[in-house]
Amino acid sequence: MNRIIGTTLACAGLLTATAACGGSDSGGESDGPVTVTVMTWESPETNTAIKKALEGFKDDNIKVELVDTPSGGYGDKLASLTQAKKLPDLFWCGNDTEQQYTSQGLLVDWSKRLDSGDGELKADKFVGSAMENWKTGDGQMGGLPSLMNTYGVWYNADAFKAAGIAEPKGGWSWDEMYAAAGKLAGKNGAKYGLVADQLTSLDGPFTMSMYSVSAGGAPFTDNVNRPTKAEIDGKFTEGVEKLAAAIKSGAVAPPGYDASNVPALFSGGKVPMMFGGQWLAAGFQTDKPKIKYGFAPFPQVQTPTTLYDSVGICTPQYTKNEDASYKVLEYINTKVWDAVLPASPVAPPAYTPAQESYFSALTKAGQNTVVDTVKADLAAEKTVGVRFTTQWASQVGDLTTAMYQPILNGKKPVSDLQGYVGKINELIKSQG
Repeated sequence: MNRIIGTTLACAGLLTATAACGGSDSGGESDGPVTVTVMTWESPETNTAIKKALEGFKDDNIKVELVDTPSGGYGDKLASLTQAKKLPDLFWCGNDTEQQYTSQGLLVDWSKRLDSGDGELKADKFVGSAMENWKTGDGQMGGLPSLMNTYGVWYNADAFKAAGIAEPKGGWSWDEMYAAAGKLAGKNGAKYGLVADQLTSLDGPFTMSMYSVSAGGAPFTDNVNRPTKAEIDGKFTEGVEKLAAAIKSGAVAPPGYDASNVPALFSGGKVPMMFGGQWLAAGFQTDKPKIKYGFAPFPQVQTPTTLYDSVGICTPQYTKNEDASYKVLEYINTKVWDAVLPASPVAPPAYTPAQESYFSALTKAGQNTVVDTVKADLAAEKTVGVRFTTQWASQVGDLTTAMYQPILNGKKPVSDLQGYVGKINELIKSQG
């Protein structure tokens, strides 16, 4: 899988040859098996694995077809198919897409099928935070979560050893992280000790929310799907002050740093620490970095707190094969990952009975720190969302660019945080 998350990440694929997009208007009991079309954002290699796994789906009344998607062009294709009302019966979607499309009445609501208890899928077998975040305000679910994204800190174990620093592990503190970044900056070709794009990018305030919540403070927002307020309290401000100081000292890369090539620089030993997701493990397993590396949970103040995020699979409201689509969806969640993840352990399934194959593959590959950190993330006592999923989220991004990032860069005082969050609350209020 190329990527896994969010508004804009991730991938997977399907059976019989590539087919033209066009929903599910072929087949039916009167003229043969119905056809369920599937579109993923996965790499060709992962699609090949999924295609093979789907060959195990046996139903004389259902055929499955893979919709071809140009590499890297998933978002554009999704937009054009949505506009043309030709979405496949099952398509990979981010949580934000699911929330927005469901609110517009574009997706099939699967909540009643889960609640009925019929079939193999059971609601209580999914990761709880994923299920909660995929529900709309009125309890609908325009898709089902499929894979979880967990996050943490990737570190160069060789660099830590050379600098005489203990490797990070569960329970380490934010102060320890910044101190290590300070010692690693400027060593062995590394300009910064830590590249933490998730802290300094447009999603930064949500990531900083981990600090305040872990310290017993308030989250940045009460709900990423249906926010009624944003808040910056004393604990959040304390976290921002520490980050701004680390940026000023040169320990942490500032906002605007080009993070697109950071995983490659990390593999080459030029970035000692970076924030990132568990999906990088699959690439490292293939590409074999020159360094010894590890994956640690995010630091904490008191209570273990992390980000939650998941991707899933959605079905358009105008599908003509709702029952058949659900059968294939059920098969993907309960059977396909067991066949695909051993070769490409990109993410833990949201359906917990299917997680064992993922962890077994990582353990077999010696990626023990990844196993430990992903399990710690999934069991974290507190979680915060990665970004707003609302249609007006981009306007918050504009405010973050104009008002939050300059604070991190030291161009505006920390006292301006209240003005920033005030603008966001005005926006929330204006959206009803």
